[in-house]
Amino acid sequence: MSEMMQSLLRAELVDLDLSAESKEEAVRALAERMVALGRVTDLDGFLADVAAREAQMPTGLEGGIGIPHCRSAHVSAPTLAFGRAPSGIDFGAPDGPADLIFLIAAPAGADDAHLSILSSLARRLMRSDFVAALRAATTPAEAAALVAGEESAPPNAAPSATNPAPPAFEERGSGGGAPGFEKGRGGESPAGQPFRIVAVTSCPTGIAHTYMAAESLQQAAAEAGIDLQVETQGSAGFTKLTPEAIAAADAAVFAHDVPVRERARFAGKPTVDVGVKAGINRPAELLQEARAKAERGEISTTTPSPVEEAGEEQDGYGAKLRTWLMSGVSYMVPFVAAGGLLIALAFAIGGYEINTAPSVADHFVWTEAVSWAALLFQTGGLAFGFLVPVLAGYIAYGMADRPGLVPGFVGGAVALTIDAGFLGGLIAGLIAGGTVLAVQKVKIPTALRGIMPVVVLPLIGSAVTAFLMFLVVGKPVASLQQALTDWLSGLSGANAIILGVILGLMMCFDLGGPLNKVAYAFAIGGLATPNEGSLKVMAAVMAAGMVPPLAMALATTVRGRLFSKTERENGKAAWFLGASFISEGAIPFAAADPLRVIPASMVGGAVTGALSMAFECTLRAPHGGIFVIPLIGNPLLYLIAIAAGTATSAGLVILLKGMRKEEESVRPQDEAADAAPLPEAAKVTIAT
Repeated sequence: MSEMMQSLLRAELVDLDLSAESKEEAVRALAERMVALGRVTDLDGFLADVAAREAQMPTGLEGGIGIPHCRSAHVSAPTLAFGRAPSGIDFGAPDGPADLIFLIAAPAGADDAHLSILSSLARRLMRSDFVAALRAATTPAEAAALVAGEESAPPNAAPSATNPAPPAFEERGSGGGAPGFEKGRGGESPAGQPFRIVAVTSCPTGIAHTYMAAESLQQAAAEAGIDLQVETQGSAGFTKLTPEAIAAADAAVFAHDVPVRERARFAGKPTVDVGVKAGINRPAELLQEARAKAERGEISTTTPSPVEEAGEEQDGYGAKLRTWLMSGVSYMVPFVAAGGLLIALAFAIGGYEINTAPSVADHFVWTEAVSWAALLFQTGGLAFGFLVPVLAGYIAYGMADRPGLVPGFVGGAVALTIDAGFLGGLIAGLIAGGTVLAVQKVKIPTALRGIMPVVVLPLIGSAVTAFLMFLVVGKPVASLQQALTDWLSGLSGANAIILGVILGLMMCFDLGGPLNKVAYAFAIGGLATPNEGSLKVMAAVMAAGMVPPLAMALATTVRGRLFSKTERENGKAAWFLGASFISEGAIPFAAADPLRVIPASMVGGAVTGALSMAFECTLRAPHGGIFVIPLIGNPLLYLIAIAAGTATSAGLVILLKGMRKEEESVRPQDEAADAAPLPEAAKVTIAT
């Protein structure tokens, strides 16, 4: 194990006086050392991958530790770099800056052996003696030896009674969990029977947080006299807890930022469900909460849906509400795309009067284009008819999983019946999910637990949702929906242009994220009751969403030297992605340089949105990019609006990146010399 750790971290990869003002600078400084040793093949590409991982969740931990990490195709061998920053660097930890920074680089196809060692390091970072020894190290070689396990901690850093040093990770197995409960971890209760908990930890890359949360929970369990078994669903193997271990457990704890695999195994257990960082920062609280739920008889009759699995228990209501709504929108979009494109094709083939054609079930002539157009229109109309029920159903699913589906779909159907439309679907989904969640909190006799998910919850949820939608909130929401429709119908002049600017900014701010989805959902909601205003909104939203990837593609073509080799390759693909209305095509560029790419994209998107509205362009298809140009009102002006926004964004990106390059070129050479000494070969590699 020590030899393998030596291969990951060498003295040349240690900087005990890391001078950086931001986490980006710190990561770059450590990554340059990896490049110098040939461990990273493309610095900018690797930094983009680290930034993308960092955007998912901050990697700062309480206690002054930062562990930026990622899997990347630009890593040639698993590598660890360590920096000690006396002034501290903000990595998003709740208790302040980090002074110990570990940059973990894993190849895209890293082997389990190396990742097991990285997970071992993550566990050791939870030990106070190890952390104290790192802070006391005086030379890079000493720090590297500590990480490799060659030197023991100094006497003044011995484990305390409140923070005992756990057994070495190797003794537990690299898979992250033995088949049964571990012996000797936790004590006996007064009655002679230990309280047993099963836990699952996981994070997006499965390298660091996964194992740190497991170690933290195990330490807290040992102190509390709890018999704990942890299943680490990380990169270094995935050994399942046995059915016997799960059945014997009194409760379960999930500390995760990606969906728990095969979560149905834990159904019926009192469950605490939080993000992985909660497992690291407050393990004793989680274990106590699990015990309290078991004592109260609170069981999980269902498993939370995937959209909730990354949220922490202390997340605000606004964050949870956004997650629930995005769940409904995400499941609705395929119906929008299929139905909308079918209807658009029908109009292209048979004209707008095709909406009056008789049912193809009664009249269909194989040789007539009109009949085929009618088939497309009526099929698309059926798909569109599912929009509101699917929206409501999957909002409820996002809140309460499968038992929320039936009440949600019923509520969405009621919203259609009373003409409450898109807004009615939103309200119905929230009511349905809230009702099911409320019923789940009621203590249920053991004999009834088996029928709760399939009978009781859908029955009560549907009845309450339908009652409230029909008799309480439905009519006011329908009136509001009609008012919104009338407002869109009357959009013209300056009001329309301002709305176009706002929608353009929203579409380009987070490139497929929540704000982008809100703008898109607003547009497709209008398609459910199409009018001149809603069709203009749809056109502006799609045009603005095409700008960021097209702008990055243009910028890499015009001034390729400002971009890395990887970005230039991504730029080639961005032409097609942008033309297809896939805003996410610009994410690699935004992740690598957010302060320049995102503002430039937003300016271009605002220009395009405003011009599309000013030109009174309309669109009946919810997707398709340039491939549905024949279905757009004023198509030539529409293309001009897209071209203007693309040129604006590309020009701004080139200008901003050019300014950065000039700053770097005039930077005094002695600034680079302030870094920790590197071998001569390393200096030459970086210089070239």
